[in-house]
Formats: sequence, structure tokens, C-alpha cells
Amino acid sequence: MLNRRKFIGGATAAGLVSLLPLKLKSFPVSGKKDLPVIISTWNHGIGANEAAMKTLENGGSVLDAVEHGVWVPEGDPNNMSVGLGGLPDRDGFVTLDASIMGPDGNAGSVAFLQHIVHPVSVARKVMEDTPHELMVGEGALQFALKMGFKKENLLTPQAEKAWKNWLKKAKYEPQINWENEPNKYHDTIGLLAVDKNGDIAGACTTSGLAFKMHGRVGDSPIIGAGLYVDNEVGAATSTGMGELVLKTLGSFLVVEFMRNGKTPQEACEAAVKRIVEKLPDNKKYQVGYIAVNKNGETGAYSLQKGFNYALYQGGENKLIDSKSYY
Repeated sequence: MLNRRKFIGGATAAGLVSLLPLKLKSFPVSGKKDLPVIISTWNHGIGANEAAMKTLENGGSVLDAVEHGVWVPEGDPNNMSVGLGGLPDRDGFVTLDASIMGPDGNAGSVAFLQHIVHPVSVARKVMEDTPHELMVGEGALQFALKMGFKKENLLTPQAEKAWKNWLKKAKYEPQINWENEPNKYHDTIGLLAVDKNGDIAGACTTSGLAFKMHGRVGDSPIIGAGLYVDNEVGAATSTGMGELVLKTLGSFLVVEFMRNGKTPQEACEAAVKRIVEKLPDNKKYQVGYIAVNKNGETGAYSLQKGFNYALYQGGENKLIDSKSYY
């Protein structure tokens, strides 16, 4: 007969086991046919994916690949989403946010950075050459200049014209899916890559919401919100109204859903549903997530229709329309 002491001890052990975290899902990668894979947000991701894949094919690291990929939209004066040509805040200043994260779990970010075309590269310098993860404003600029970056005027004539037109009414109304409309108020590029060995990295860079309040910072430079990479599981990044992503730590949430057994597609859908459940004003805005796991499986999902993403896999680089909650 089981005595009382043994029964209590057994019950206690069972209770403790039930409190332990779920076992990490295993992602074997040996011989995987669909690696490498690169996925990025919006139509400007096509060119970014091309550059990232070329870096991998030329022997660069997966961290190099995501950095070089987002250089393309950052340096394009006709792309009003990021870097050079990004739309200014309501006071006429182009302020940039960026983050990067590698397979070793290290990360770097900059926020409210002005005058530097490639904020993602400054973020990488923060990661590799300082004991810090995030630098902002004037301090981030001083650091960038010390690291050899060139100070430039990022306000192009096209962006200045758009800002002056906005000043006529000066009404702040973020528009859904403006990221894909030429000469409209662009947003972000997030790019994730998995190399042939299954190592993962990600980058996210933006000029933020057009005509935002001076000093506003969104989700893009915040690790766990705009970007998150876990080399044992996968990675996620976001686009759209950063405040909604910040309030739910969306990219970290997507990766944790994958850690606990969801596919990248299921994880993106669950993170969007979390916004719907927790934030009542969600119908007014757009948020989109993309994700990839260590096997090279991908997913994407958004609040509203109109979000698309670029996927480079199996020798094909294509633009895909995402499914949406609404």
C-alpha cells in the first residue's frame, strides 16, 4: 500500500514537472533542401533579398547577408521608407531607427539617429564594438562619426516636398498599407535569413512613421518588438504601426509561439490575434509579421489586407500577398 509520505512526495514531484517550461522543439537541418532562405517585408524586399542572397553565395556570413540586404532600400533616395529619402518627422527632420541580431544572440540598435544613410551598420557597430545594445540621438550620431560614418543630409527634394504638402493641413493620420504606394508614407523593411547551415540573423530599419512627433521611436530598434532572433528556433520581424507591436512585444511573441510548437504561419497569426484581443484600436492600423524557423519554413500574417512580403527560396525570389485577420 502506498503510504501518505510517498504519495505526497510523488504528487509534489508531478506538480513541479508541470511547472517546468515546455521542451524546446527540435529543428534538424542536415541536408535541408530549402536552405538558404531569405524573407523580407514589402515590395522593396525583392532587391534586398537579391543582395542578401548574393552575399551568402559569395561566402559572407548570415549576419553580413541581412545587413547588406537592407542596405539596398536604405541607400535608395527614391525609397521613402528608410535611410536616404526617408520621410521626415513633423518638424522636418529625418530620424532613423534600426536593429540587427545574429545567430549568437548578440544584438545592436540605434534610435532617433540623424544624418547617417545606413543606420543598420551603426547598429552592428553598437553590437560589436560597445558593451551596449541600444544607442540613441546625438550620442548615436557621435558614435557613428567616430566609427567613420559620413554625415549627410538625408532630406531629399522629394521627401521635403511631401513634408511641405503635409504642412498645409498638418493632420497626423497614419494610412493603412502606405508602404506599397509610390510617393506615399513608407515605413519599414525587416529582413530575416537562414543560411545553408541553419544559422539565423535578422535586421530591421526604418525612418518611422511619416510626420511623427519629433522624438518618436517605434518598434523597429527594440529587440523583441520589431525584431527577434533565436538561433535554436527561428526569427521574426514586424512592420506597420509600431505602437501596437511594442505593446505586445510582437516579434518575441512570434518566436516564443514557434518555440512551443507552432509553425511560422501559425505563430504570426497568433501574434496578430493577440493585438486584436488586447488593443481595441487595432482596426485603424496595419501590422504585419513575417517569420522563419530553423528548417526554412516561413510564415506571414497581417491585421489588414494589402501586406505583402518577398521570399527568396529554392532559387526563386518572389513577392507574395499575405493573409490577413480582417
